[in-house]
Amino acid sequence: MDHAHPDTPAPAWRRKLALYWKLTRGDRPIGWLLLLWPTWWGLWIAAEGVPPLWTWFVFSAGVWLTRAAGCVINDYADRWLDPHVERTKHRPLATGEVRGREALAVFAALMLAAFALVLTLNRLTILMSFVGVVLAASYPYLKRYTYLPQVYLGMAFGWGIPMAFAAVQGEVPAVGWLLYAANILWSTAYDTWYAMVDREDDLKMGSKSTAILFGEMDLVAIGILYALMFVALFLVGQRAGLGVYYFGGLAVAAALVAYEFVIARHREREPCFRAFLHNHWVGLTIFAGLALDYALRATSVAA
Repeated sequence: MDHAHPDTPAPAWRRKLALYWKLTRGDRPIGWLLLLWPTWWGLWIAAEGVPPLWTWFVFSAGVWLTRAAGCVINDYADRWLDPHVERTKHRPLATGEVRGREALAVFAALMLAAFALVLTLNRLTILMSFVGVVLAASYPYLKRYTYLPQVYLGMAFGWGIPMAFAAVQGEVPAVGWLLYAANILWSTAYDTWYAMVDREDDLKMGSKSTAILFGEMDLVAIGILYALMFVALFLVGQRAGLGVYYFGGLAVAAALVAYEFVIARHREREPCFRAFLHNHWVGLTIFAGLALDYALRATSVAA
């Protein structure tokens, strides 16, 4: 029986799929998780506990698809910049292994799949999804014209929150917009850690970011953003009538954020990147407190 020689190159379609997987950052789940936690916060508060299963599935899968599409359009917009940035020079579009036209086709396929899922929900959610597409597609171009792409990223990353309220309740109440604002503050804070990694390269290439805007006040500005985020989340908890487990989760999350400043206090590239990655645990902790609060309340009502 013949065995394939170990040095036999992989078939072309498999190599291409591997490049597309890399293009969509399938090998780096952090971005998906940073989108997933706030979307779940929105779903759980909107449903006052576990959301309907299909709605939960649509949003969880939709988060992955839109994040993947966002990565593709981001790399497409940055194909002029990425070859000159240490962290991004090996991305498939930067190396030329994937062509621009291919990337746009992958983007369209991912967005169509996400839209097909949204079509199973109510009219308001479908209409709001068009805003989400505009936010996701236009975000990458902002870094050429404004120092605030991180704020816009928060708007794009958090759009699942008002959509979750629309899907579950048929409207977006004040608490939904407050949670959306909290997520914009959070995204701007953690994405500034990320921008600090690229600051030197961005300055050379004329790209803009909050890290460049804040300059020497970067740590102070990030601290203020996180503080405002926790104030907003505290107000969300009050408006939603949440209890001790939710607020306990916020306290643990605040301690995790404080640790990020310990990690990145010297502003070096690697520690700043670690501080950025660490936000997955912040999002998870807030969700855990929230879900536990609703679960225990449901148990006590049933009893």
